[in-house]
Amino acid sequence: MEDGIVHKHIQANGIKIHIAEKGQGQTILFLHGFPELWYSWRHQIHAFASFGYRAIAPDLRGYGDTEAPNQIGAYSCFHLVGDIVALLDFLGEEKVYVVAHDMGAMVGWYLCLFRPDRVKAFVSLSVPFRPRNAKMKPVPTLRAFFGEDYYMCRFQEPGKMEAEIAKYDTKYVLKKILTERSPSPPMIPKENPFGSPLDASITLPAWFTQEDLDYYAKKYQETGFTGALNNYRTLDLNWELLAPWTGAQVNVPVKYIVGDMDMVYNMPGVKDYVHGSKGGFKKDVLMLEEVVVLEGVAHFINQEKPDVINKHILNFISKF
Repeated sequence: MEDGIVHKHIQANGIKIHIAEKGQGQTILFLHGFPELWYSWRHQIHAFASFGYRAIAPDLRGYGDTEAPNQIGAYSCFHLVGDIVALLDFLGEEKVYVVAHDMGAMVGWYLCLFRPDRVKAFVSLSVPFRPRNAKMKPVPTLRAFFGEDYYMCRFQEPGKMEAEIAKYDTKYVLKKILTERSPSPPMIPKENPFGSPLDASITLPAWFTQEDLDYYAKKYQETGFTGALNNYRTLDLNWELLAPWTGAQVNVPVKYIVGDMDMVYNMPGVKDYVHGSKGGFKKDVLMLEEVVVLEGVAHFINQEKPDVINKHILNFISKF
């Protein structure tokens, strides 16, 4: 899957950042989620290079071959957007298309909010814009809604989730997460958090090969999960830092794509925000051009349905 992909390490925003790149033309920046890597965009990188674009996918801060600072505070929304802006400066790119998924989509929304001058158009997969609620701090709110076992709540204590994952095989944990198709809120119980490591019932879907799983597992075995998890440990910090942007609107062209089985889309209030008569999404994202819901598709949408997603991205960015 790496045919023609060039890997580079650059120094930007005070850390070493790894990028995977292919093609020439206008630049599209792909931002991955958890527990993923640049590799999540393998299908898009090849496709958009063939379409005449320069496709670039970094490992985000804390993931893969990009540096993972020790301090949790070094994973704030300002650091993450700072990485992207510094990367664009290094590449000599004033303005790019951005496509992002999961936690990478959160970084994409922050980029659009803080630096709309650097974004030609934004395609968000899975995660819609989340306006800051001045009365609802994220982690206590999630805990109140879903309980202590909700995955974002379980990720908060430094070292705790890492220790629980270490009791299992890394490959098994990644397989468990990446093949999950339940639309229900993800829970990680304190007893047997990832089920039985001997569970042979988890089979790989056609869109996710053993080679794919091996690549993810190799990288996470090398780095551990702390850097990736630290991105969740700044939820409350980001809420504090975002106070000046309370009520701010996103003012770049946006397309939102989600699967109807995605657990994010099925969280309480999300469908009403995206489609409801009050028009919350459209009010917050002034240039929201299209919302696409794919039937029978779960969370890892760009890997599950790459050809469909590629077509949707291409049709949208071709307008700008």
